[in-house]
Amino acid sequence: MSTRAHTPVTTFERDAKTLELPWPFTAREDELELVRRSLTAGSQGILVTGPAGCGKTRLATEAVRGTDRARVAGTPETRHLPFAAFAHLLPETLSLHRAVQLLSAVRLLVVDDAHLLDDASAALVHQLAVHGRTRLLVVAADGAPLPGAIARLWTGELLPRLALEPLSREDVEELLTAGVGAPPEPLTLSRLHRLSQGDLRLLRDLVTAARDHGGLDRRPDTGTWTLRGPLPLTAAVRAHSARVLERTDPDDRETLDRLAFAEPLPPTADDFDLRVLERLEADGLIRTDDRGAVHLAHPLHGPALRAAAGRLRARRLARTPGSHRPALEAETAALERRIAHGDLRAAAAPLGEWLAEEGARVPAGHAAVRARTARLRGELREAAAWAREGLRQTPQDASCRTELVLAAAQSGDATAAAEAVGPGPVPAGAAVWLTVVAGDTEDALEMIYDGGREPLALYDAVRLGVPEKVADRLPHGSLFALHADALARGDGPALDRVAAALEARGHLLFAAEAHAQAVPAHRDPRAARTSRTRAVALARRCQGARTPALSGLVLGELTARQRQIVTLAAAGLSNRQIAEQLTLSIRTVGNHLYSAYARLGASDRGALPWLVQLPDARSA
Repeated sequence: MSTRAHTPVTTFERDAKTLELPWPFTAREDELELVRRSLTAGSQGILVTGPAGCGKTRLATEAVRGTDRARVAGTPETRHLPFAAFAHLLPETLSLHRAVQLLSAVRLLVVDDAHLLDDASAALVHQLAVHGRTRLLVVAADGAPLPGAIARLWTGELLPRLALEPLSREDVEELLTAGVGAPPEPLTLSRLHRLSQGDLRLLRDLVTAARDHGGLDRRPDTGTWTLRGPLPLTAAVRAHSARVLERTDPDDRETLDRLAFAEPLPPTADDFDLRVLERLEADGLIRTDDRGAVHLAHPLHGPALRAAAGRLRARRLARTPGSHRPALEAETAALERRIAHGDLRAAAAPLGEWLAEEGARVPAGHAAVRARTARLRGELREAAAWAREGLRQTPQDASCRTELVLAAAQSGDATAAAEAVGPGPVPAGAAVWLTVVAGDTEDALEMIYDGGREPLALYDAVRLGVPEKVADRLPHGSLFALHADALARGDGPALDRVAAALEARGHLLFAAEAHAQAVPAHRDPRAARTSRTRAVALARRCQGARTPALSGLVLGELTARQRQIVTLAAAGLSNRQIAEQLTLSIRTVGNHLYSAYARLGASDRGALPWLVQLPDARSA
């Protein structure tokens, strides 16, 4: 069942200290800048909240690095002791008034775990905010009752509040690349994002556990690393699943184990003792969806329970990948129906993911459908990963080969597309985009016009900006036909409406292209900038997509000087280095960048490498 016998992989070896805490700070640069600005002169500070593990404390630590500050923290054990958090800064007994006086000389105070402060400490923090002499960086967790004095910091408008969200998939990818030193393979990225739920501490513990047990493999063909097979149950990973692993009631544990070994297909509530389910649900260990299927409350609980089960217990409860064949066929058919109906919104399809994660064989037919679904959603790297998964088992599969070529070509990578074709004939369905990526759009259009009436194939002409010859051949009233009509008429608002509808149906890349095509069609410069902003935001979610519709998106409206500065900033030069190279003042460089950001729809330097590297961007 394992792919390791068939796949050329090398064990991912790094120095044992590489993954020691902390990982490089990344993925929160915008939030970091916001916090730092809130601590400058004229500001009173900020309150940072968010779920456990989202990196609040790390963000605060990075924000005050190198500054003169005092730090206090709440703890569960000292909530009943007055001024316990400030014990190292204040005398043993004193009044609130005296405490405020003594701390008035502190210019910056960091308050961590403010939800655990004793009432006197919380009141002191509030009074410091009222007096305004001390800048405050207060960190508190969501989901826990806050002392009233801390809640009033933002409800009373004393401090602004920054609410951190769990790490996004893109954030997790950036962190994993920085922490491990190489990018994760897309299916591994999806697995770790799902298991960690955006929890930075859990993510780090999962990767460390896999690294220490030899579970990370390098793929020589892509330069990425993968995690396949069961997760090692280290002490750190066990701690994250303690609530289920330490459940001692025999009926509760049997039910939890049965649910764990039923994954990825959850059973219905009818298969269990209702009283046991009610007890587990009340304790937050399981949930039941609208169709009556019972799930473990956290994605990590299943792997942890399976890893903790004894060998005989696992043999009794486990099912083999082969026993899921009918369900996998149904899952494949459901994905094909969604493609046929143009509905690419995210939908549960866990079997294929489970097979890939366990290192079992993924049938090429299923892998090809998964790849096509991902590609049509604009998830090009994930599409390529699914195609490779199928090709590892069936190297000559034409559908997987086609999807691999298309993913590479629509990423603008002519070399990778040519390598994906291999020495044989060009896969059917891939010739158009191979021609596009080679730079011959006219020949590609002729191939589309002569290629039949399949709507998605005809729609490629619209994506390439030439809708006239295919508009009446697309299904009447379809989004594809509406896109063609709006583009042919040069109707910017209509293109934006089509883009919004495409996005709602899950076609993120098509939506980005429609917004990009709306930019030159708008007569109102403000509407054009809005379309560009939306196009850039969607394109950044499309995993490196670089199609002709996006190629003119970026630098077209910048002055020559702005293009020059943006290109240097994208290459990693600081404002000072750019100023020295171009013999400009640092302020002039900053002003040019600020104006460029506004025109490009970029919020910071992080977007610039992606923007500048689009085809033709430098000459736009």
